[in-house]
Amino acid sequence: MDLSLELSVPSKVEYIAIVRLVVASLASARRTLADDRIDDLKLAVSEACTNAIEANVTAGGDPPVVVTLFEAPERLEVCISDSGGGFDPNLLPEHPPVTDPDRLNFERGLGIPLIRSLVDEARFDSASGGTKVWMTLFGGPNADQGDQTGEILRVLSTDD
Repeated sequence: MDLSLELSVPSKVEYIAIVRLVVASLASARRTLADDRIDDLKLAVSEACTNAIEANVTAGGDPPVVVTLFEAPERLEVCISDSGGGFDPNLLPEHPPVTDPDRLNFERGLGIPLIRSLVDEARFDSASGGTKVWMTLFGGPNADQGDQTGEILRVLSTDD
């Protein structure tokens, strides 16, 4: 069964933990993924959310960060969307390899290379109205867990 879930959170860093929890819970409950792959996904989601929050704050106003999860039999996709000014990912400066001591001279600009290294596929769709960061992990559904979609959606829809 395909699943689509959308979560909209304020552009504030304190909401990143909630996004990580939702994504990790869905991934661990519904996919056959090793714990370290789920940790990789959580870190990639944190980086993408941090970038989205920064883009939204820079653009002004108070737009939310929108997180959309798509599940298909062979993959899980997470899309983080912002309403910032956009950027061209092809124009990002090259960084030295992580084993090069010169890498320590870079304080910024490591998030996108990190995202690319943590997920199976990363795609950046950017325009003047915002950026969408698509992150994909491949792996089949978790047959042992059964379908917990209803339970996950119930938890997300509570108004506590």
